Formats: sequence, structure tokens, C-alpha cells
Amino acid sequence: MKKWSISVPQRELVSKLMLGCGVSSLTAAALVSKGYSSPEHVAGSMNTDSLSDPFLIKDMQEAADTINSAIDEGLRICVYGDYDCDGVMATAILYSYLAEAGADVTCYIPERSEGYGLNKNAIDKLSDDGVQLIITVDNGISAISEAEYIYTSGMKLVVTDHHQQGEALPKAEAVVDPHRRDCFSPFKFACGAVIALKLVAALDGGDYTMALEQFGDLAAIATVADIVSLTGENRFIVSYGMELIDNSDRPALIALKEVSGITDKHCDAHSIGFGLAPRINAAGRFGSPKTALELFLCEDEERATELAAELDRLNTERKQAENDIVADIYSMIEADPSLVRGRVIFLCGKGWHHGVIGIVASRIMEQFGKPCFIASEEDGEVRGSARSFGEFSIFGALTAAADVLEKFGGHPGAGGFTIKEGQADEFRRLIEQYAAESFPTMPPAELRADAPVTPQELTVQNIEGLSVLEPYGMGNEKPLFYMENVTITSIVPLSGGIHSKLKIKFGYTTADALIFRKSPQELTVSEGDVCDMIVTLGTNEYKGNVSVSIYVSDIRLHGFEQSRYFNALGSFEAFTRGEALPDNHYPWMYPSREAFTKIYKAIPEEGIPMDTLYLRLADPRINYCCFCVAAEALRELGLVRISPAGSIISRIKVNQKAQLESAPILVRLRGILDGLSGKVRGGEK
Repeated sequence: MKKWSISVPQRELVSKLMLGCGVSSLTAAALVSKGYSSPEHVAGSMNTDSLSDPFLIKDMQEAADTINSAIDEGLRICVYGDYDCDGVMATAILYSYLAEAGADVTCYIPERSEGYGLNKNAIDKLSDDGVQLIITVDNGISAISEAEYIYTSGMKLVVTDHHQQGEALPKAEAVVDPHRRDCFSPFKFACGAVIALKLVAALDGGDYTMALEQFGDLAAIATVADIVSLTGENRFIVSYGMELIDNSDRPALIALKEVSGITDKHCDAHSIGFGLAPRINAAGRFGSPKTALELFLCEDEERATELAAELDRLNTERKQAENDIVADIYSMIEADPSLVRGRVIFLCGKGWHHGVIGIVASRIMEQFGKPCFIASEEDGEVRGSARSFGEFSIFGALTAAADVLEKFGGHPGAGGFTIKEGQADEFRRLIEQYAAESFPTMPPAELRADAPVTPQELTVQNIEGLSVLEPYGMGNEKPLFYMENVTITSIVPLSGGIHSKLKIKFGYTTADALIFRKSPQELTVSEGDVCDMIVTLGTNEYKGNVSVSIYVSDIRLHGFEQSRYFNALGSFEAFTRGEALPDNHYPWMYPSREAFTKIYKAIPEEGIPMDTLYLRLADPRINYCCFCVAAEALRELGLVRISPAGSIISRIKVNQKAQLESAPILVRLRGILDGLSGKVRGGEK
């Protein structure tokens, strides 16, 4: 369960943006919630209709001069990319331009096994191939020793990158990176492919016309895939590129859209992020990034179809590997629930594919609402990826554990690390210690609604007005709205019970609301309940009629006290970790026999989500901490099974009675209560 946070935008600012920007009330409220306070602020970030002069980026002129001179002199040039989607698109952009310009050009993308960025073995290969100038795309800003090696080998280097600068810059003819401390270019959040596109424009004298027409589609795919901020110039790039993709005659995109199932659909940020980009990334994860690069350099439709099919196959393999790791993790957690009761989650397995453990970390973080560190041990080496949310810093935690790490890197939301041999348990202790010192109470995962919505605002015209906020993505997420006091009049299963449709009454408005990936049995609400919802809004056209569509992100009974829920959950997990609680907490944690009976009888053999069970009990005498203690005791006694996938609790058929008092969690709790009783008898308060 996530904590709800409901933003209530100031009415004065909403009215100001409605008038100044000519937008609907829902759109204006979403903009205010996102931090916009004036029409000028909105225009500067949301209404960008061009790219800034490429020569405003530090060293861009030097880069263009160096490369153009190399073309004129017939020097052999290598475009050196990266194995992810951004790196592949950047390589395709610059290589294609240089080839068309008549350059003697080759390209090199390291395999994932080689590691990220420049490496000396690759540099040696390029030197043997007669390369005289290396141009990096989407990497190079941190390659200090490798840059020196390039010059020692008699070659020159131009760096183009979009990652943060370290203490020093690499030796190069030019270092093009908007994050350089001495770069004052107006937009800092371009991905590697957009920097490559800007370089192409600079090589063409600074005019973007050709660069955008030829490569705007590839830059848009990379921008969405690299999860950079979809504000400012990135909004222009993605909007421009999506139109190119919709009308593309590029064999790569025709074939890739076909295998992604979006041939006849409008391409938006979602279809790029969940359709095209994962297949491109799969090449670098489970095959070779050269396959993806070949696809985007391919001009033969038949060959493009073959290559796209291979990327689709690799993506299927990626999904299977990801699901296999998650299944392993669920088995580990079911056998030892303490693995997910820490302040953070650290899980390590043998032979888990390094190409997907970052994705797995995101899934486990989302499932359990905690910062997550996932590592894989292979040939004695333990390497991992981590993901977080909110104020908890992955980079801060890794820094705190630096003594037991061979290497690490990242930022607050994500990072990678390699643990020294035999130090995995100490790593777990150190990141838990960092979490405890930084957050005595860990912040829960949060679902934030941009604004409350009234029944009167649920009109087709008002909702269609939200389209001006597209494309959605990092830094410009799709707006979420809060609906309060909604009555459920009926619940209908969809797709054989995989999804649910609610018929609702909201004020005097009746409507349908869809909940994906939850069956009616999994819902925390029933017919007749009054509930609150956080939703996204859209419209649907059927036989010429356009209607409002409501998609439920989360739903709760009206009046649910989330602060009590999270406090109780925190107390239960702290108790299982052996941490001391205030003395007055313990009596409320011990379930009565009546509570046990009520809870056990409410558990079906086919299973039910834990939170759904608790909310359906609706018994004020059973607080959530007490409920969790009872569920754990039943699990310890073999009376129930608790599956980590959705925290499903199900009753197990047994042939003999169990002694409740023998459950280890109750034995420990009773020992503490007996100790407290002794204190009272001894006169302590």
C-alpha cells in the first residue's frame, strides 16, 4: 500500500493559468501542482518549439572544426557509442551523417561484458584498424585514463556526453557536455542522442533542418528511453519525433513497430517506452548491441524485418529472465519474510542475469515500497543494481558502504555496485545502518494526486484539454486526480477476471471506472461501499460517441486512516527486526483468541491480498499491527501460506490442531509482556 498525498492547488493560481494559457481547469490545476506559477513559466518549459543554438554548448565549435577537418583530410574516424538504447541511437545518428558526408568512418559499441564506455582493449583494436579520430557519443566524460591512452596510441579524441562531470575533464580536442561546469548552454537535460543530433547540426553550420528531418525520430526514441526530463527542448524533440515515427518510411521503424504491435496506432511516449525502447535495449542485454545498430543502419526491408524479429525474440528472453529472477526472489521471501522487513531490501542470488537486475530492483521496490538493492554472484564476483524513491539516496547508502565495495556509482534514485569478496552480509548491515541513521522512520512509497476533481469537471471537453500537457514522461508525469466520496454501485470482472470495471456514482454523475490487473476478489472495496480513488482521466470514442474514461490507480474505503496503518506496519516490522518499541505498544500487538478466530475464518483457501483481508474485516478492535502479528503466527504454525506476489494469504488444509501460543512470534511477544508486568509489580512506572 502506498501513502496518498493530495495536492490542493491555489485557486488564484489556477484561475491565472486558465486565463493566461487558455487551458481547462483540470489542466491549470495539474500545472500548478507541478510547480508552475505563471503563464511565462509554463511557456518557457512546456511550449518550447525549437532547439537552442548548438554552438551554445561549450566546445561544440571545436568539435565541429575537428571533425570537419578530419573528413576533409580523409582521416579514419570511429564513432564510439554505448550498448543501451540512447547509445545505439546516438551512434546511428552520427555514423549515418558522417557516412553520407563522405567520411572514412567506422563505429564501435562495446558489449555489455566489456563494461560501460571506453576501454583499452577496444582502443587497441581501433588503433590496429587505422582509426585516427575517436568520437564518443553517450559516454566519455569520465574516461580520464582512457583518453590519455588514446593520445599515447597516436589518436585524437572528441567527447560528446550528457553525464555529470567528475573532478577533471578527459584530454580531448573537444569535450561537448552541457553538464560541464564551464558550460552555460540554456538546456542541460538532453540525452546522448540529442547531443549527437546537435553535433550533426553544428557540422552542418548550425542549421537543424536536415538533422531533425533525418534523425528526429531516433533522438525522440532515445529521449524517452533514457528517462530524461520531458521538459523544455526534450518536449519539442519527442513531439517532433513522434510525428516522424507515425509517418516513417525508415525500414527499422516499420519493422520494429510491427513486432511491437503498434503499426496502426499513434506513437506516443508510452508506446516508445514500453514498445520500441525495450526491444532496442534487449540487444545490449541479451545479445549484442550491434544487432540493434545494424537494424537502424539497415535500408533493406527484408533484412530489417529479420533484425526486428531478433530484437523481439531477445526482448522475450529478457522478460523471461526477469520473471525467473522475480520468481526466485519470491521463493526466498516466502521462506524467510525477514528479507523484506528491513528498512531497505537487499537480495543476492547466484547467476542472475546482470542485464536485468536493475529492472528487477525496480519491480521489487514497487512491490514492497522500499529502496531495493539486488545483486548477482557469478564466478566469485557480486555485482548489483539499486533503485530508490523519494528522499532516500542510493548514492548516499553506497557511499556509507564504500569500505566493502570494489566500486560503485550512481545518483539518489539509482546506482550500481560491486561487493568485495565475502562482504555481502557486512554490506547489508551498512546500508541498514545508513537507513536507520538517516530515517528513524522510513518514508513510505507515495502516490501523489495533482488535484481533487469535482463531478462537474468530468466533461469530455475538460479532459481532452489535458492533451496540451503531452508528451508525458520523467519530469512531466501524466496527471493524477483525487475523487472523494464515490459510491460503488456494481463491480464487473473483465477479461476473465483479470481486470475489474466499477460502476460508480460521483455526486450526481454516473460513470464506469476501470482497474487493471486486479480481479474483483482482490479489491479492497465491495458493492455499496463509499470510497476514495486516485485516477487518471481520458476519453473513449465508440461509434462516433465520445465519453469520459476513468482509470483507477488506487482505491480505498472513505475514511481510511493511513497514518495509523503506516505507523502500525512500521511497529510490526521494527518488532520483527528486534528493535525496541515504546512499552505501551506491546499490549496492543498481541491478538486475542477471538481476533485469531475471526482472521483465520476470513482467509479463503484460494487466497486473498493481506490488505484486502484487513480492510474487509473492518474491526476497530484489530489494529493493523495486531493483524500482522496474527498472520505471522498462523504462517509460522503452517496454517496459512503468505505468497510475496501481491502478499496473498491463503488457508492451508490441516488435519490437526495447532497450539497458537507456540508460534515463535507470540512466544517472543509474550516474554516482553511478562517482563513489563514484572516491572509494574516491582513498582516501576
